[in-house]
Amino acid sequence: MTSKREGYLGNSNLKASGVEVPFTEEQVKEYMKCAKDPIYFIKKYIKIVSLDEGLVPFGLYEYQEDIVNTVHNNRFVIAKLPRQSGKSTTMISYILHYVLFNQSMNVAVLANKQATAREILHRLKLAYEYLPLWLQQGIVEWNKGSIQLENGSKILASSTSASAVRGGSFNMIFLDEFAHVPNNIAEEFFSSVYPTITSGQTTKVLMVSTPNGLNMFYYYWKGATKKIGEAGKNEYAPVEVHWTQVPKFPGGPLRDEEWKQQQINNTSEQQFQTEFECDFIGSTNTLISSSKLHTLAWNSPQIKNNDGLDIYEGAKEDHIYVVCVDTSRGQGKDYSAFTVIDITETPYKLVAKFRNNLISPMVLPTVVKSVAEKYNQAFALIEINDIGAQVADVLHEDLEYENILFTSYRGRAGQTISGGFGGSQTQRGVRTTTPVKKLGCSVLKSLVENDKLIIEDSDVIGELYTFVAKGQSYEADDGHTDDLAMCLVLFGWLTRQDYFKNLTDTDVRLDVYSDEIDRIEEETIPFGFTSLSDDDIEWDGNDVWQKA
Repeated sequence: MTSKREGYLGNSNLKASGVEVPFTEEQVKEYMKCAKDPIYFIKKYIKIVSLDEGLVPFGLYEYQEDIVNTVHNNRFVIAKLPRQSGKSTTMISYILHYVLFNQSMNVAVLANKQATAREILHRLKLAYEYLPLWLQQGIVEWNKGSIQLENGSKILASSTSASAVRGGSFNMIFLDEFAHVPNNIAEEFFSSVYPTITSGQTTKVLMVSTPNGLNMFYYYWKGATKKIGEAGKNEYAPVEVHWTQVPKFPGGPLRDEEWKQQQINNTSEQQFQTEFECDFIGSTNTLISSSKLHTLAWNSPQIKNNDGLDIYEGAKEDHIYVVCVDTSRGQGKDYSAFTVIDITETPYKLVAKFRNNLISPMVLPTVVKSVAEKYNQAFALIEINDIGAQVADVLHEDLEYENILFTSYRGRAGQTISGGFGGSQTQRGVRTTTPVKKLGCSVLKSLVENDKLIIEDSDVIGELYTFVAKGQSYEADDGHTDDLAMCLVLFGWLTRQDYFKNLTDTDVRLDVYSDEIDRIEEETIPFGFTSLSDDDIEWDGNDVWQKA
């Protein structure tokens, strides 16, 4: 037994740094066996607290052994696991093995909330306390948010963010419930921190979660999932557990249909589908039908720029392109975004996209010009409800980009694309009025559902999954963004303009709708766009469209 002097801060269950514990010959054999086999170590020496039985050995189930083996034998692992499957305990147990039997290993335990990460660390520390002293490394630090062992290994617990691990050197990153990390934070983490982390030869990244809609976790999972005879789109080894593999309670029978029905009765069908069936369910009441959304497939871009530019297809000679721009103030909330679409023939194709929530509105025009010029001097349509008017002005006047699309107010015809000579009621770009958005949504829905617009970008598809009916319009569901979706809405509106028809020699209305025109226009907005038309809008000559 270790004395209080030998224990860490008087805790006799923890070996202090510098304290030597003699090994028996049998313990040496055990130590070597544990170091070699993490499953053996976990089964024999990890203890957990059971609500019914108190402190008990962690008896791994078969699926938990599969998780441990996958993590042990792969650098990158993504696990899609149901609620109450012991995923955190399984990962804690492996992390303990990792830091105990390897020298100078830095591990980051990151969760959607700092409190959650610290709770995971607390459970790890509890398991550590019940290890035999001869298996322990001496404690150097033992804090709420971190621990450091005598062998040089460290564990840090924090929320998932770029700042949490920036500047650090980590051998393992454990991302708990990554699907519940807000999209903007997840993207910032991967763009700024992830490349450095993964540059090592042995670094491990463990991404574990239950699904939570269509987000970065979803796309990493889809990229890791391999079809027969095909390689995955990323380096992650996927692990999946079905709820029927999990016992009803420790040592009890497996979950069955009776248990399933009980859970549904206590919650809801949709919640069960998400949390236990692990279905990637998007939002309801989406503009694009759910059946169509599930058929949309995404591909990796040919060129990916860390600043937010993804290119799927370079410019082709004699092809015509349109850039649709939606702007923000660059304050880390909404994104400035634009899409590049090849309109030479149908089906139209999204060939590039840009999205960045930190770029200044004064810098954005330079990016738009650079990309538009590469795409054969593409026509640029800019949304000018807010800061977009400045973007359009800088692009046209300061940068002297000529192929900006102007709109004019034409009485009952509303806003229409013009040649830029409409006098005081002519403007660079388009204001997203109710009629513009209604028409744009209607046409976008038709283009996508009739396979007249090819979209392979994961971010765009993700926003369409959460672009939902709200009140009198469509917008991003709570906790999501719709900047790329709005770029497509602008494109939909553009395709119904006479200028577009003349440019492409294509009447989208006829090409897309055929004999279904009336039905689609009646059913497009079932949840209540107002009947307001551009005929009801007056322009005040400044910056406001108002109802007549």
